[in-house]
Amino acid sequence: MNQFGEFFFAIENPGVGEETVDYIPGLPPTPISDLQPFISEASRQILPVALECISLVSRVQCLLFTSPYEFEPNLFDALKRHFAFSVYPIGPSIPYLKLQADDTIINVQYLQWLDAQPKASVLYVSMGSFLSASKQQTEEIVAGVKNSGVPFLLVSRGDGTIGGGGERRGEGMAVPWCDQLRVLCHDSVGGFWTHCGLNSTLEAVFAGVPMLCWPLAWDQIPNCKSIVDDWKVGRRARKRWVGGGEELVTRDEVADMVRRFMDSENGEVKGMRERASELRGVFRAAVADGGSSDVGLDCFVKDISNQFRAS
Repeated sequence: MNQFGEFFFAIENPGVGEETVDYIPGLPPTPISDLQPFISEASRQILPVALECISLVSRVQCLLFTSPYEFEPNLFDALKRHFAFSVYPIGPSIPYLKLQADDTIINVQYLQWLDAQPKASVLYVSMGSFLSASKQQTEEIVAGVKNSGVPFLLVSRGDGTIGGGGERRGEGMAVPWCDQLRVLCHDSVGGFWTHCGLNSTLEAVFAGVPMLCWPLAWDQIPNCKSIVDDWKVGRRARKRWVGGGEELVTRDEVADMVRRFMDSENGEVKGMRERASELRGVFRAAVADGGSSDVGLDCFVKDISNQFRAS
């Protein structure tokens, strides 16, 4: 059995879930339990499509990545060694230019509310735009965040589970939508309860905000692993994915978790915030003039232009 045969055998057998995969080029040592979601019942419908896309990679002229080289240097180096064509990390591909260019939403209610909060005191809560926790679990999360006594800004997708419409809720505020990157970059925001989708992860790193991770499926679980174990800028808000339903996390547990995560006097929290600030500097340097992503984008444009002229 080759290495990838061993890999698929392992992730399909929960009994070996605590074993570590350390033989995939560019991937840091990763527990099988952080990779098993890719073959869950819900994911089996998506996996063949994903594998088909991956099988076509060898036929392309180049690869573009929406994150900077510094995000996963070992991965990008492994890809560059493996493929003969060019690999361009050009991210983060998030709307950071709007932070300087867009002055039209300064007087929005939730930004005014954030302006009135102490520095790094607010927990921003958003559980993504596609997948959701169960209704019962979402209710426990919302109640726990509210009962924590920590100021919070909570985004509802308008499904009736959370509420919204710019309403005040105890120590916090619930809204149906917000400019997420602008919120994360606000001085009063000190933490982000996130589902660990890639765009949200990139935005949090760019903003330098630690993450309280509640991944639901697919790439969110290994993203959570990177946030918590590799970059050390977050905590897990739930156990590792274990191949099925998990026990309900109660509102009391959520409230205690939030209070500990937002405790600015805690040494572990201070360390997370320091590392998040360092990673923010790395990201912003990548997109600055002469940074790795700035250079990568220029190289991509030049290479495509040369190919077009040659044809």
